[in-house]
Amino acid sequence: MGQLKLWIQLSMPRIEDGNNFGVSIQQEVINELSRSEDGAFAILDSGCKYLGTRAKLGTKLLKYGNVEDYKRAIVELDRKEAINLCLCCLDTRNYYITIHDLISKNMEKLKRPRGSGVASTSMY
Repeated sequence: MGQLKLWIQLSMPRIEDGNNFGVSIQQEVINELSRSEDGAFAILDSGCKYLGTRAKLGTKLLKYGNVEDYKRAIVELDRKEAINLCLCCLDTRNYYITIHDLISKNMEKLKRPRGSGVASTSMY
Protein backbone atom coordinates (compact mmCIF):
# COMPACT_ATOMS: atom_id res chain seq x y z
CA MET A 1 0.00 0.00 0.00
CA GLY A 2 2.90 2.30 0.71
CA GLN A 3 4.26 2.00 -2.82
CA LEU A 4 0.85 2.65 -4.31
CA LYS A 5 0.40 5.71 -2.12
CA LEU A 6 3.85 6.99 -3.12
CA TRP A 7 3.11 6.49 -6.84
CA ILE A 8 -0.11 8.51 -6.55
CA GLN A 9 1.58 11.25 -4.54
CA LEU A 10 4.41 11.55 -7.06
CA SER A 11 2.00 11.74 -9.99
CA MET A 12 0.06 14.64 -8.44
CA PRO A 13 0.40 17.84 -10.45
CA ARG A 14 0.81 21.18 -8.78
CA ILE A 15 -2.42 22.79 -7.66
CA GLU A 16 -3.79 25.37 -10.08
CA ASP A 17 -7.05 27.23 -10.52
CA GLY A 18 -9.63 24.96 -12.08
CA ASN A 19 -9.49 21.41 -13.40
CA ASN A 20 -8.53 19.98 -10.00
CA PHE A 21 -11.12 17.18 -10.02
CA GLY A 22 -8.50 14.55 -10.82
CA VAL A 23 -6.29 15.84 -8.03
CA SER A 24 -9.17 15.54 -5.56
CA ILE A 25 -9.70 11.93 -6.68
CA GLN A 26 -6.01 11.24 -6.11
CA GLN A 27 -6.26 12.75 -2.64
CA GLU A 28 -9.32 10.62 -1.83
CA VAL A 29 -7.51 7.44 -2.90
CA ILE A 30 -4.49 8.43 -0.79
CA ASN A 31 -6.78 9.01 2.20
CA GLU A 32 -8.37 5.58 1.74
CA LEU A 33 -4.94 3.96 1.46
CA SER A 34 -3.90 5.68 4.70
CA ARG A 35 -7.05 4.47 6.48
CA SER A 36 -6.41 0.93 5.27
CA GLU A 37 -2.78 1.10 6.36
CA ASP A 38 -3.81 2.31 9.82
CA GLY A 39 -6.30 -0.54 10.05
CA ALA A 40 -3.63 -3.07 9.11
CA PHE A 41 -1.31 -1.74 11.81
CA ALA A 42 -4.14 -1.95 14.35
CA ILE A 43 -4.64 -5.60 13.41
CA LEU A 44 -0.94 -6.30 13.99
CA ASP A 45 -1.06 -4.48 17.30
CA SER A 46 -4.06 -6.48 18.51
CA GLY A 47 -2.11 -9.70 17.91
CA CYS A 48 0.77 -8.45 20.04
CA LYS A 49 -1.60 -7.46 22.84
CA TYR A 50 -3.22 -10.88 22.74
CA LEU A 51 0.12 -12.64 23.07
CA GLY A 52 1.14 -10.42 25.98
CA THR A 53 -2.13 -11.02 27.81
CA ARG A 54 -1.93 -14.77 27.20
CA ALA A 55 1.65 -14.88 28.48
CA LYS A 56 0.63 -13.11 31.69
CA LEU A 57 -2.23 -15.54 32.22
CA GLY A 58 0.07 -18.49 31.49
CA THR A 59 2.58 -17.23 34.06
CA LYS A 60 -0.16 -16.93 36.67
CA LEU A 61 -1.40 -20.42 35.78
CA LEU A 62 2.09 -21.85 36.32
CA LYS A 63 2.40 -20.03 39.63
CA TYR A 64 -1.10 -20.89 40.87
CA GLY A 65 -1.82 -24.18 39.06
CA ASN A 66 -4.67 -25.10 41.34
CA VAL A 67 -6.76 -22.03 40.42
CA GLU A 68 -9.24 -23.13 37.76
CA ASP A 69 -10.12 -19.54 36.81
CA TYR A 70 -6.77 -19.01 35.09
CA LYS A 71 -7.36 -22.05 32.87
CA ARG A 72 -10.82 -20.76 31.98
CA ALA A 73 -9.47 -17.28 31.34
CA ILE A 74 -6.92 -18.64 28.85
CA VAL A 75 -9.59 -20.68 27.06
CA GLU A 76 -11.91 -17.67 26.86
CA LEU A 77 -9.09 -15.42 25.69
CA ASP A 78 -8.25 -17.92 22.93
CA ARG A 79 -11.91 -18.08 21.85
CA LYS A 80 -12.12 -14.31 21.80
CA GLU A 81 -8.93 -14.10 19.73
CA ALA A 82 -10.24 -16.67 17.24
CA ILE A 83 -13.32 -14.49 16.67
CA ASN A 84 -11.11 -11.41 16.48
CA LEU A 85 -8.92 -13.07 13.82
CA CYS A 86 -12.01 -13.83 11.71
CA LEU A 87 -13.10 -10.20 11.98
CA CYS A 88 -9.58 -9.03 11.11
CA CYS A 89 -9.63 -11.19 7.99
CA LEU A 90 -12.94 -9.65 6.97
CA ASP A 91 -11.60 -6.15 7.62
CA THR A 92 -8.48 -6.85 5.57
CA ARG A 93 -10.58 -8.21 2.71
CA ASN A 94 -12.79 -5.12 2.86
CA TYR A 95 -9.75 -2.82 2.77
CA TYR A 96 -8.42 -4.49 -0.36
CA ILE A 97 -11.83 -4.59 -2.06
CA THR A 98 -12.40 -0.89 -1.36
CA ILE A 99 -8.95 0.07 -2.63
CA HIS A 100 -9.34 -2.09 -5.75
CA ASP A 101 -12.74 -0.56 -6.45
CA LEU A 102 -11.49 3.01 -6.02
CA ILE A 103 -8.43 2.47 -8.18
CA SER A 104 -10.14 0.51 -10.95
CA LYS A 105 -12.95 3.07 -11.27
CA ASN A 106 -10.59 6.04 -11.27
CA MET A 107 -7.48 4.72 -13.02
CA GLU A 108 -7.50 7.38 -15.75
CA LYS A 109 -7.76 10.22 -13.24
CA LEU A 110 -4.99 8.65 -11.17
CA LYS A 111 -2.68 8.40 -14.19
CA ARG A 112 -3.62 11.77 -15.71
CA PRO A 113 -5.38 13.95 -13.13
CA ARG A 114 -5.69 16.90 -15.50
CA GLY A 115 -6.86 14.86 -18.48
CA SER A 116 -5.09 14.35 -21.78
CA GLY A 117 -4.07 17.98 -22.09
CA VAL A 118 -5.36 18.35 -25.65
CA ALA A 119 -8.02 20.95 -25.00
CA SER A 120 -8.69 22.67 -21.76
CA THR A 121 -12.13 24.14 -21.32
CA SER A 122 -12.58 27.14 -19.13
CA MET A 123 -15.49 29.13 -17.82
CA TYR A 124 -13.89 32.37 -19.04
